[in-house]
Amino acid sequence: MSSEQLPKVVVIGGGTGLPVLLRGLKEYPLDLTAIVTVADDGGSSGRLRDELEIPAPGDIRNVLAALSDVEPLVEELFQHRFDTGNELTGHSLGNLLLAAMTSITGDFVHAIREMSKVLNVRGKVLPAANQSVVLHAKMQDGSIVTGESKIPEVNKKINKVFLSPADVKPLVETIKAIRRADLIVLGPGSLYTSILPNLLVQDICNELCSTKAKKVYVCNVMTQPGETLGFKASDHIKALYNHMPCAFLDAIIVNNAPIPAPLKKKYQVEQAQPVEYDREVLLKLGLEVIEDQIIQYDGSVIRHDTKKVAKLVYSMLTSLQGKANTGV
Repeated sequence: MSSEQLPKVVVIGGGTGLPVLLRGLKEYPLDLTAIVTVADDGGSSGRLRDELEIPAPGDIRNVLAALSDVEPLVEELFQHRFDTGNELTGHSLGNLLLAAMTSITGDFVHAIREMSKVLNVRGKVLPAANQSVVLHAKMQDGSIVTGESKIPEVNKKINKVFLSPADVKPLVETIKAIRRADLIVLGPGSLYTSILPNLLVQDICNELCSTKAKKVYVCNVMTQPGETLGFKASDHIKALYNHMPCAFLDAIIVNNAPIPAPLKKKYQVEQAQPVEYDREVLLKLGLEVIEDQIIQYDGSVIRHDTKKVAKLVYSMLTSLQGKANTGV
């Protein structure tokens, strides 16, 4: 099957959640595009953004690594973080390589393309914006918090998030990818700091409202301190819609596996708890609810099961193709 005939999937997000899903999806015959937030301002990524005035490379780096098809040692090298006690401390080699390639080519997007070739990336990786952006949050008490990494730290209820500059433009390729997509997947990942920053780019927001592609949200398994404490699955959807001019989603993927008591206790230390999926409310919101046991355990950390979520997403595509073939 030629690349033109492959089902076209766009995945939108950032943080640690997006690479988890992409590692699974890259094993399927897909024309895959990842649209990735560049609002990160913490650690190595934030330092490079501020010092070199480039978009934050950290989330892009993680996505490139997830989609790479190279020897494990090469990926490990790309993800290596220095802890030598000098100016390199805390920097990831991949972030430095992206910064260097941006300096050489004069363009962040060009740098991503070149690094994609080096890492033999399966799919296309696009930043939500080709410039440095700053994420802000207006809290329910009216205060404004600036900086993606600072927002969860204040531990207040978030009303809305917004970007500066407000008129940031996406790449032409990003708009084309959304228009061509058969399926668009949001998440998993931090709702306010990894997923929503992409939707705050006005043209991306408009395209998501107008595209006929099926759109699915992969819901987080656990609530997140400083962002979604006390949130049910429907609260995630309502927060997304609160930032959009339309109710744009068609489906939601939720976990129905119980969380072991010892792990629940560990998460309770930071007040996090399993996200309850309130099926009736989700159905009233017009969503198809896809539930399965989609978690795995990485030590004491609960993560989405890469293979299971990717399989669910791919099965949605085959279902769409079946309907198209039968004219439903």
